[in-house]
Amino acid sequence: MRLPHICAIAGSLVTTSTASAIPLEQSQQQHVLLSPSPDSTVTAHRPFETGVGHFSEWSRETKRHFLIDWQAGRASEWIIVQGNEGGDLDSMTAALTWAYHLQHATANTSEPIKAIALLQTPTDALDLRPENKLALDNSQMSSGHSDLLTLDELPEDPQTLADDIKGIVIVDHAVPLRKWSNAKIISIFDHHHDNGAGPDAQPRIFEKVASCTTIVARQMLDELEKLPEEYHMPHELLELILSAIAIDSGGLSSATDADVETAGRVLARSNWRGKKLEKKMRKLADKLGDAKKDLDHLGVRDLLRRDWKGDLVDTPSPRTPTVSLGFSSIPYSFDNQITKTEFGELFSWFAIEAAWTAQMGADISIALNKYKIKDKHGKKRKIREIVLCVRNDVRIDEAQADDLFRTVSEAIENDKTLNVKPWHRADELGRRQMIWTHERSDAGRKVIRPIVEAAVRDWDM
Repeated sequence: MRLPHICAIAGSLVTTSTASAIPLEQSQQQHVLLSPSPDSTVTAHRPFETGVGHFSEWSRETKRHFLIDWQAGRASEWIIVQGNEGGDLDSMTAALTWAYHLQHATANTSEPIKAIALLQTPTDALDLRPENKLALDNSQMSSGHSDLLTLDELPEDPQTLADDIKGIVIVDHAVPLRKWSNAKIISIFDHHHDNGAGPDAQPRIFEKVASCTTIVARQMLDELEKLPEEYHMPHELLELILSAIAIDSGGLSSATDADVETAGRVLARSNWRGKKLEKKMRKLADKLGDAKKDLDHLGVRDLLRRDWKGDLVDTPSPRTPTVSLGFSSIPYSFDNQITKTEFGELFSWFAIEAAWTAQMGADISIALNKYKIKDKHGKKRKIREIVLCVRNDVRIDEAQADDLFRTVSEAIENDKTLNVKPWHRADELGRRQMIWTHERSDAGRKVIRPIVEAAVRDWDM
């Protein structure tokens, strides 16, 4: 077992080997918290407000105990429940729900489980999704998201931590990111395509539902109701679950039977019991949807990183066995984004994009833009844009970058389901830059990413 370097946390450490579901009265007696001091993970100038209620206290104390155990060389006792790196409300809620369940369902057994939810986004990126902030505020969590463990708060690089921990649970994602590939996959819950990862994981559930939180919450309730005695389920968590299902299902308008049934079971246990399910879910979806659209204040860099998803992709090239690929999803046209830059010109957008992808170490970046326009009859049409950039300063040289750009471009242009057309100012773009438009309404990341990844996996130079 690798022992990490030692540093002080909150002045002193309370060493503990207790299981994980920490009783409220115990946590009140051991009220030694990671203090909201002005460091890299807590905004110094904002007043710190401790969350109210059992869910906030559980989350905060779980984070505290995880860091204490890591400090003491006991990371091997922990399971990390992680969503995708986009960090949307569904991913975050599913991770928090299953971590809470693992701890509390086993707390009074001979083999209690220590589990913590990890948000695979930096702390300062959480508020780039206003709907997350609203939902967390409604759940009475602490200010500055200090209750949550985020990627930039991990005390060890994921690649080394993956070797130390007991394992990972993946929610709202089919495969672990490459940096977690050495970790044992305990369970997988996803509502997308099964890519074959973690064949021995239990539970291992792939199901086409509107929200991954539906799958996790249903499994939680099924197991909870079979326990000799049910553990306490805080209403704040139940309401967070309903919020995630509501926003992903459009207030149940695009829900499956599983989404509706699970939401009904959760509602019956929440403080909203007695409310009509459909009406409550529509109201939640409307409020969260309005918050989700409140992005006009964000600049291009924040728009690029607010929903960034990327990973390494294997290639047959002996010179470059892996390529780093990243995707952004942005609800603004490229023309609109240009107006958000410092100089309001085309070059300025690409300068910002280059600075961001340099920071992320990406070889290929793709921004997927979407917006609506009105035709001459006043009817709205959804337009999508694909912005492709390839760098030559990370893993690949200039000749390789040119060839990789050509390979990916051809894959996009040759896909007949997309029927892309060059952007109206495409002739002004620089080297290894391209923008296409298309009108396939469902062609977001779930459609474009497999096309690009397939091209990269076949690239050999």
